[in-house]
Amino acid sequence: MDHRRPGRSGPPGPGRRAGGHRPADRGGVVSRDDDLLARVALTWLTEPGTRSVHGLVGRWGPAATLELLLDGGAPDDALRATVAARLGAGDPRAIATEALARADRLATRLVTPHDPEWPARVDGLTDLGPVTPGRRVDRETAPPLCFWVRGSWSLTEVLDRSVAVVGARAATGYGVHVATDVGYGLAERGWTVVSGGAFGIDAAAHRGALTAGGVTVAVLACGVDRPYPVGNTALFDRIAESGLLVSEWMPGSAPLRPRFLIRNRVIAAATLGTVLVEASARSGATQTLRRAIGLRRPAMVVPGPVTSAMSVGAHEILRDHPESSRLVTGVPHVLEEVGRIGADLAPPARGPERPRDDLDDEAAMILESMPRRGVAGVEALAAGAGVDLRTALRKLSLLEQLGLVGRHDGGYRLVVASDTAGRSGPGSGGADAATGRR
Repeated sequence: MDHRRPGRSGPPGPGRRAGGHRPADRGGVVSRDDDLLARVALTWLTEPGTRSVHGLVGRWGPAATLELLLDGGAPDDALRATVAARLGAGDPRAIATEALARADRLATRLVTPHDPEWPARVDGLTDLGPVTPGRRVDRETAPPLCFWVRGSWSLTEVLDRSVAVVGARAATGYGVHVATDVGYGLAERGWTVVSGGAFGIDAAAHRGALTAGGVTVAVLACGVDRPYPVGNTALFDRIAESGLLVSEWMPGSAPLRPRFLIRNRVIAAATLGTVLVEASARSGATQTLRRAIGLRRPAMVVPGPVTSAMSVGAHEILRDHPESSRLVTGVPHVLEEVGRIGADLAPPARGPERPRDDLDDEAAMILESMPRRGVAGVEALAAGAGVDLRTALRKLSLLEQLGLVGRHDGGYRLVVASDTAGRSGPGSGGADAATGRR
């Protein structure tokens, strides 16, 4: 049976224990269709990420939890008020049934924890505490009940090796360049790039991955059939063709502001690590990174100019969480954080290698004793370097082999080396080609 189309309008009531609003002992078997319908209805009725609802589902199952809430048995006043308000807009089961039928027409599937492609990593959200220290947050922190997925890839397969790249919508040219480069580099190496589909950094990361011919996933705060922002419609179509569009909200759902914060927890939880490219002081992207920190996932920050308002939030993360966030400057650093231990180490940053780099102290002193212009005799060079004549001759022979000095008029002079292309030669005011002196 197609698991996206339930065969009935709603599950039978599970019954109640006398004297309370708890489901009766569930001795019967709830059908797959009833389970799907209840998950969709609960997501519409209470918004995704509500911890109290997730707890009820874990204890009683989706169908019994839905029946409990519809019967007024929510465990707290806030949840009861939310349910009552939503019920004024329609019947959750009827709305869920229509959403499942609409998804079939849109080639969109519903994925639940019972499916093989469910990304088990998101269940780690059960360990995520409040976003703001000292504040109890019931919403926005629990694992999803289901995902709506548009695209042919298996959700768990593409998220197995995935990195989130997030940042400012009002990105600077610097931020767009870096995000595109990181997205391209990750995809080129076989990693999935996950972001939120927004303008700025998100879109740049998605486009970088697509340009590399890789897979990218956009986690949306609205229905997968309702592109937001509208200006990224063509981008979403490309992502659906070669990657995945994912949402917890049923098709047709509007991109309400609180939903972006709820969505961010999935981006942090579904990936192996999160890269923050640019973020202002109040950017929602910093919340995504803080959630990655709360989940003990690699949290990476690309530094920006200290004069840029679009990097204030990123720099504050590095200051506030020096032990749990890492500064990264490109794909090699990112892979070192999320890749295999010992296999994805970033090479040390260093300038171009030059012949003089491996000189011993005596040879280096001989080279330093060379005049910038003209010729010097062996005796003068030996005295200047503080070595005996035999050592000076031996080291000069080595320097000659390396092309750093040459014989001339019975002595030695500096030679302009080919490894200093772009620098001016001796006497022109630039760095000396052989010695590096000015």
